[in-house]
Amino acid sequence: MGFLTDLVDDLRRRRERDPLDESSLMRRAMQLPPPRPFEEALRGATPPAVIAEFKRSSPSAGEIAEPDLSTQVRKYRAGGAVAISVLTEPTRFDGSLTDVRAARLAAPLPVLRKDFLVHPAQVIESRATGADAVLLISAALTELELKGMLAVADDLGLDALVEAHSEEDLAKVLTTDAGVVGVNARDLETLELDLERALALVPLVPRDRVAVLESGVSTREHVERALDAGASAVLVGETLMRAPDAEATIRELRGDRDGPR
Repeated sequence: MGFLTDLVDDLRRRRERDPLDESSLMRRAMQLPPPRPFEEALRGATPPAVIAEFKRSSPSAGEIAEPDLSTQVRKYRAGGAVAISVLTEPTRFDGSLTDVRAARLAAPLPVLRKDFLVHPAQVIESRATGADAVLLISAALTELELKGMLAVADDLGLDALVEAHSEEDLAKVLTTDAGVVGVNARDLETLELDLERALALVPLVPRDRVAVLESGVSTREHVERALDAGASAVLVGETLMRAPDAEATIRELRGDRDGPR
């Protein structure tokens, strides 16, 4: 048993004991404006497209930072990020669904809900909260569950970032029509980081899909290696949360030497 297995097992038990009210969530979701196009934002950007993440803590890093969310998100946008990732898991990452709402209000960028989703009701919950896209982790779902979750997201107009860490995970992802495929350098069972393994996996993502390198990206060299491997986007969290100047750090990662425009 590892971190991911324990967390997902606990989450499944909690959902069985306390199921979400899908009807109420669907009513809320239907009253919201259309989602902002996450996949389109990635495809339309000059590589690297930066997905900038807001997270307060993590099991691997402990407490990271506690900046004002709205201010941080506006810095992300000013630096050239094309989308915002918000970690909403409350028990291990100190996240909250209210952060999704706050991020969406702070900047006109698509917002990805990053969490451990194992039930279609959580996808509806994501939309009802204002998310424009959801993270789906291949290793946490069966192939049938993954396809079902993607179908629900599609019905709601949500995009999805579907994440793999291993060749087995990636093979499962590629049985779907997921347009955005993440390769996570962090093993969610052991929490160990292996950027080389991830960079070796990125070229296996078909070129007609958007490949996103996740975790461990902290320098322009990392970004360049991701681009060389075939990724067109990177997801960056801890580096930006710890940075004295998040806007400048995004510009540096993007290779933008022109400064603010």
